[in-house]
Parts: sequence; C-alpha cells; structure tokens
Amino acid sequence: MLRCRLLGHRFRFLSEGDTMRWHCARGCGAGGAKRYPAAEDARRYARAFDHEDQEDLGRRAPLVGLFPLRLLRALREHRAKRAGTGSGVAPPPR
Repeated sequence: MLRCRLLGHRFRFLSEGDTMRWHCARGCGAGGAKRYPAAEDARRYARAFDHEDQEDLGRRAPLVGLFPLRLLRALREHRAKRAGTGSGVAPPPR
C-alpha cells in the first residue's frame, strides 16, 4: 500500500490471553503476534505500544521529512557532474 510505504505502518496492538497481536490499521495486511509467559504481560505490552504520538507526526514521515535533504544531495551531484568531478567521471591516469 502506497500510504504505508510513504508514511509507515499504523500498527494497532491488542491482547488475546497470553498473546499480543498487531495489525496495520490502514489495511495493508502487515501484522504479527507474540506469546508471553502470562496474559498480564501481553496486556501490559499491548497497552504500552498502542498509542500514537501526534507531536512526532513530522518525524514519522521519512519521505516528506527528508525531502529537502534529498533535493540538496541531488543538486550537489548535478553540479559535480557538470564540473566534471562527479562520481560518474573516471579520475585522470597517473
């Protein structure tokens, strides 16, 4: 799913007895399960992991968050190629 590729999965966690299960709320099919020694452990971990940090929303979007750095790198590579010092140019023989 494109949204999960761009923004990351939106996992939701729940517990069923001694098993903690998780799935992507966007419906891409990602998910899994883990068994714990006690049902209380599964409930505790599911409760701890099942939250969304709204203040970190910009940090969880790597494509959008790192886009200015990607543009800067592409611009530097383009200038280096035009100047003849880019990675695609072989060094002069010795």
